[in-house]
Amino acid sequence: MVNSVALEGDGCDICSQAEAELVEISHKLNCSREQVQGSDQCGDGQWLPWSAPVLLQHYPLYRISDANCSGDDAAPPEERSIPFEERYDVLSGEASQKLLWWLQPRLVLSGHTHSACEVLHAGGVPEISVPSFSWRNRNNPSFIMGSLTSRDYALSKCYLPFEDTVLTTYCGAAGFVLVLVLAHFECLASPFLFGWNLLRMPTPTTR
Repeated sequence: MVNSVALEGDGCDICSQAEAELVEISHKLNCSREQVQGSDQCGDGQWLPWSAPVLLQHYPLYRISDANCSGDDAAPPEERSIPFEERYDVLSGEASQKLLWWLQPRLVLSGHTHSACEVLHAGGVPEISVPSFSWRNRNNPSFIMGSLTSRDYALSKCYLPFEDTVLTTYCGAAGFVLVLVLAHFECLASPFLFGWNLLRMPTPTTR
């Protein structure tokens, strides 16, 4: 997990610390990779078993826009071609290249834009931008469930009901309950009261 807010590249304390930690992680990953390849350039340290990392961060890696994104939870068509602003909507191109170079991830998971998108970066690294999980940001929220192993991963997207559907269901249920309460206390207008009383009449029996 990377704190993408610390990748502004302006030399701030938190930025410098984050970059130093990423360089150290990159060194460890490279040594683990070289250990598998039989290299002794990293010495005899006890390195972790090699596994390409999965990069999880809030801001997406740099892309021009969502023009190539599609799907039910992608950005609306009229918004997909709006250019993204570096360091505001997405990471800068420089920071994105550094992350890909340092970590060489097998998968990137990001968010922030409130819309889904799948991008293939240089070297064939896939990035999946996860849409918002809140009805406050979109009418059809969704989330992703994943299973990760050291060599593979599997992702599945799950959708929440449309907010319009939920509100309509709540209003319909509330209205139905209100009618039942009013009918019980005989507060409905005469046509409703007549129908309710008719339903409550005992069924005649024949002998």
